[in-house]
Amino acid sequence: MLSIDLLDETATLKENDLQFVEKVLLHAATAEDIGDAEVSVSFVTNDMIRGINKEYRGKNEPTDVISFPMEEMGEGEVEVVGMMAPRMLGDIIISIDRTKEQAADYGHSFERELGFLAVHGFLHLLGYDHMNKEDEKIMFSRQEEILSSLGIMRSQHERE
Repeated sequence: MLSIDLLDETATLKENDLQFVEKVLLHAATAEDIGDAEVSVSFVTNDMIRGINKEYRGKNEPTDVISFPMEEMGEGEVEVVGMMAPRMLGDIIISIDRTKEQAADYGHSFERELGFLAVHGFLHLLGYDHMNKEDEKIMFSRQEEILSSLGIMRSQHERE
């Protein structure tokens, strides 16, 4: 089972928003057959995510979601094998400001955008990426399958 640590650093989310993200991520973990694992999700402002984006990605602009996978091996890191603890998948950071902006831009609900960003960030933790067209097609198709299986549907104006 996936253990989820939710941290609303904006102090603006309602309890049902947090429960929704938890539901979406638990469903995604089941769909991806994750087993016992842990993930941390932080909800931040545009200013907060801009600082994170600048520090870790060299981009001085806010973004919608950033993922920090724990299982991705960095240069010079040694893999620890045989630990009995649940897998720590990593951290997902979502800008609530961007979530609201993009929901308005794409003509769908705040909840739909929040679910999309949570699944998008989660799939990044699992190694999915969209650096080229082929990988993008695989990742976006998978996140759409997960969301639609929960009844969270795309709007007509949504990103392709």
